[in-house]
Amino acid sequence: MSSTLLRRALLVFIFGALVLLVALAGRVYWMMSEDQGKPVAAMIGGPFELVDQNGKTRTEADFRDKYMLINFGYTYCPDVCPIGLQTMATALDLIGDKAKQVTPVFITVDPERDTVEQMKGYVEYFHPDMVGLTGTPAQVAVAAKAYRVYYKKAGEPGATDYLVDHSSIIFLMGPDGKYVTNFTHETPPERMAETLAKVL
Repeated sequence: MSSTLLRRALLVFIFGALVLLVALAGRVYWMMSEDQGKPVAAMIGGPFELVDQNGKTRTEADFRDKYMLINFGYTYCPDVCPIGLQTMATALDLIGDKAKQVTPVFITVDPERDTVEQMKGYVEYFHPDMVGLTGTPAQVAVAAKAYRVYYKKAGEPGATDYLVDHSSIIFLMGPDGKYVTNFTHETPPERMAETLAKVL
């Protein structure tokens, strides 16, 4: 094949690849923005059955009358979780009476150590209305999957002193159980409060 034909073939290949990449990017964007006419955000949230810090079984239906600020983490977390929970508590204090419309929820990703008793002492430290939820590893896995939360133990298998790598996203869910927006542990409480005040 001559060099001219080779260059032409190469150009055609590159052009075809670019067209394919543009089409693929468009498809990915469409999938991120909607799913059969529904926002992808609708995929966040879903059924769960866990136990609160008072030993009472709770499901997502128990929170349908209020907004929920949901944070996944664990009580032995050295930094991210305390920061996120403190941000949630401060934001609720900043919005005054509107905070009555929001239930702050902390769901453990470390059910082996985060017993009902452990959760009770922990969440009460941050906010009197905070609900701490734990359960069996299987129950926690269902809840985490519903909210697209990643978590994994770090360290040697079988160790009792370990960290848990996990997503650090705080979800705001509506009274209908549908996703509204989200924050991170780095979101300033003032900004969270501002967003909450606009939504409520």
